[in-house]
Amino acid sequence: MTVAGSQIGEVLSEEATPPPKKRSLLGRDRKLGDLGLRIVAGLVLLYLFLPIFVIILFSFNKPVGKFNYTWVGFTLENWADPFKYPALTEALKLSLNVAAVSTLIALVLGTLIAIALVRQRFRGSKAVDTFLVLPLTAPEVVMGASLLTLFLDLGWATGYTTILIAHIAFEVSFIAMTVRARVRGFDWTLEDASMDLGSGPGRTFFRVTLPLIVPGIIAAGMLSFALSLDDFIITYFVSGSTVTYPLYVNAATKAAIPPQIDVLATAILLVSLLLLGIGTLYRRKRIVG
Repeated sequence: MTVAGSQIGEVLSEEATPPPKKRSLLGRDRKLGDLGLRIVAGLVLLYLFLPIFVIILFSFNKPVGKFNYTWVGFTLENWADPFKYPALTEALKLSLNVAAVSTLIALVLGTLIAIALVRQRFRGSKAVDTFLVLPLTAPEVVMGASLLTLFLDLGWATGYTTILIAHIAFEVSFIAMTVRARVRGFDWTLEDASMDLGSGPGRTFFRVTLPLIVPGIIAAGMLSFALSLDDFIITYFVSGSTVTYPLYVNAATKAAIPPQIDVLATAILLVSLLLLGIGTLYRRKRIVG
């Protein structure tokens, strides 16, 4: 019985052991799958960053003729005088001004809306939610045409003011949705504890609530600023004769493209990367400290 039992056990163990060939095949298939994923990821990254690389490269291109489409030779002349064209400089200044002012106003409105939607339950809160999502889902052409119709019906002349209002209109939605995601994780008992210790609502907000949701506000502000600086379609509808940086670049593609466009675009990219790096270091220090 003992010998028979041991033989049966050996047979069962041999049957339970998977063939080594199948293991090797599975391992090879997994390696091929990982390689395929890496290739696809590399192609996607190349697709995303190739236009940026071209802009950086052609900011050092020696200008010949009206259009900066063909590589002629390396030069630093473009970087030596990035503000050579006054119209381009004024367009960039206007875009930065609109982006900064609209972002500040939208940050205040969007943050208050986000806090109200999370903390307060009031009649019509679902309707407010729906209205916040609309600018995110509606095509920019529809929103631009709608705002233009509104301004014309009100008798307003299109220009800086209408651009500012239009940008605030779509920025508030992005900011409210971003800040709300941060506010949802807020512990409201901290406010109650602060008030129990004698702090008023205003002091509690600025000393307790605001510091804890600042990371979400900063992220929303950076996103809003970038969207405003980059916007073309809505601005095109409501700008009138006012020219922002995206509008100038669009017009330049039909007439003449100075290399300073690439220089300023590269400078904006470098500043964005610098801010991103500072933000990353700040988050790491907060996690470590």
